[in-house]
Amino acid sequence: MSSAVSSPTIRLASRKSQLALVQTHWVQAEFQKLFPDKTFEVVTMTTQGDNILDVALAKIGDKGLFTKELELSMLRQDTDFAVHSLKDLPTHLPEGLMLGAITEREDPADALVVHPNCKDYQIDTLPAGTVIGTSSLRRLAQLRYHFPHLEFKDVRGNLNTRLQKLDNGEYDALILAAAGLTRLGFSDRIHQVIPSEISLHAVGQGALGIECRSNDPEILALLKNIEHQPTAYRCLAERSFLRELEGGCQVPIGVNTVIDGDRLTLTGMVASLDGKLLIKDVVAGPSTSAEDLGLQLAHKLKEQGAQEILDKIFAEVRPVI
Repeated sequence: MSSAVSSPTIRLASRKSQLALVQTHWVQAEFQKLFPDKTFEVVTMTTQGDNILDVALAKIGDKGLFTKELELSMLRQDTDFAVHSLKDLPTHLPEGLMLGAITEREDPADALVVHPNCKDYQIDTLPAGTVIGTSSLRRLAQLRYHFPHLEFKDVRGNLNTRLQKLDNGEYDALILAAAGLTRLGFSDRIHQVIPSEISLHAVGQGALGIECRSNDPEILALLKNIEHQPTAYRCLAERSFLRELEGGCQVPIGVNTVIDGDRLTLTGMVASLDGKLLIKDVVAGPSTSAEDLGLQLAHKLKEQGAQEILDKIFAEVRPVI
């Protein structure tokens, strides 16, 4: 599949973080190989959302902590598309923007990274009182459910900072995304890939989502050249599930998807923050009905009490903006 775009220069919006740049430069290189006569320029920016001059904040909305500035740049036509970690991209996008393509997924699993003192343990054999660092409520809730004897402590900063805190002894172990570790060259730090039976991953984890203007058919056609259809089906099912539950990155909602032939199996869970309640179920059907499967699973979990769990969490934890 190929596509021609009239402009000789295509501008990619990216965050300035190390992981974001690694991901965006990969996308840039893929397009440069496909279209050597074009120039693909990376435009970096911070995502503070406070330099808004000519686009109303209401058009952006109050979500998208890691996406607002990139979205504004596209709406102003300063850039043509934005490369995101798909798990950071809200399921409700601003008016005028759309998810244009989803790239082939890295391993979406969570990973255990340990201090040398814990090298002889796996996640299910860590002794009582082991201090685990995570900033994800999804990971926290699931691990509390399975391992109430462990201690959990928030961890902040980029990947290098987190690993340094671990190595300095502030934590006994960290839970991180396997995909991020791999993309940044730290796959050797993965002590254990955590089974999905213990920790369902975040919606979209491991995949890149490319966002573009919805009224730009040339760019949309261009983006489809690097879409990976099986990954797209999996992630569309996951995002539909999340959208129906109205959960964001600060809510303990986890998923797992598998495609076998043309059949997609979606597992999803909602847990309470204390880990005492965890509701989990599964649906399966044609991969071409991915978004319908996400809706079905969300409704199944709601029937089992998921909405009550989420309502309580929304009352306790306000989204981070």
